[in-house]
Amino acid sequence: MTYQNLGPYSDWVAGAKAAHALFPSLPPGTTAQRIVGQVLDFSIGDEQPQAPTIDEHWQTPRVIGEEISWSVGYGPRTRAWLLRPRRAPGRRLPAIVALHDHGGFKYYGKEKIADGPGGPAPFLKTFRRVFYGGRAYANALAEQGFVVLVPDVFLWGSRRFPLSAMPVWIRAKAIEHHRKSSPVTRATIRRYNQAAVEHEHVVEKYCTLLGTTLAAVVSYEDRVAVNYLRSRDDVAAERIGCVGLSGGGCRAALLQATCNHIHATVIAGMMSRYQPMVDTHVKYHTWMFWPPGLSRVGDWPDLAACRAPSPLMVQYAARDELFPLAGMRAAHHVLRQHYRNVEAATNYVGRFFPVPHCFDLRMQAIAFAWLRSQLG
Repeated sequence: MTYQNLGPYSDWVAGAKAAHALFPSLPPGTTAQRIVGQVLDFSIGDEQPQAPTIDEHWQTPRVIGEEISWSVGYGPRTRAWLLRPRRAPGRRLPAIVALHDHGGFKYYGKEKIADGPGGPAPFLKTFRRVFYGGRAYANALAEQGFVVLVPDVFLWGSRRFPLSAMPVWIRAKAIEHHRKSSPVTRATIRRYNQAAVEHEHVVEKYCTLLGTTLAAVVSYEDRVAVNYLRSRDDVAAERIGCVGLSGGGCRAALLQATCNHIHATVIAGMMSRYQPMVDTHVKYHTWMFWPPGLSRVGDWPDLAACRAPSPLMVQYAARDELFPLAGMRAAHHVLRQHYRNVEAATNYVGRFFPVPHCFDLRMQAIAFAWLRSQLG
């Protein structure tokens, strides 16, 4: 078989399969959880947020907001927004970790899916229209009765690398160094994003050198965010879920796989078996989607389902340019079978939508209703 993006090295795939197991089936259960945990092994202490503070409060007609920060043990402090409905003061509510996407857009993190004290962040109107139906879905989710935590994660927003720390040849891609004192413009954001996409490859090299992976670091930081939610008096700690599109869906899958405190997960636009990706789709994706070592022990849907019967919804965009339809259908079959095999068929919901890569208003409405049904 010839693979378009491997050309004369297409037989490398068969060689790899002869050398070791590749994409074997990994049924859900304690063994799968242990194996996935080894692939995603990175943790500092008890995974609690260090020195959390509430730095700002604000209100809108429907939402009460807090800006929160904490340390994960290295790097700049994580900044997050916590949103809750105004109509439910004093009540312990179900909670959602809303996970921002990758998008090749690292200047912002939480701002892509949530509005903070200053309203929508600059230069995101088109991005939101294309990928999120034009709205800050985290705020909409809070309006429906959830406490919603929207944290930045490693490489994005408050956790992004400064250009000054990137290699000179990568900084050159940004054309000019954006100084803190200079105004933020659409051009400076675009230039930063161009550099940051290239820099991710360097970061993955550092991860390998430091004995970990980007997927493992990101999932650790998201577990810290879950533990922040669990520490709050206004959160029903036994009713926490997560949701994300694209790279956010990748984060949701990693969190679903590694955090026993997650009780419902929505993965939007981030599901496929690996084998159908080999031909032309590998190049589109972040290192988070390719945790080194996973392909020897299982496949991406196996990772997402390793905690079955933990409730899982996957939303597939049938016209998604980032995934082959055959890969999405194959993943849906695997997930459905995994949940049937643990006698929890109804705990997995897979929905196909005739849309490109997005989490549009219809998908959001269906996801929100399902989260409500699972978390109360």
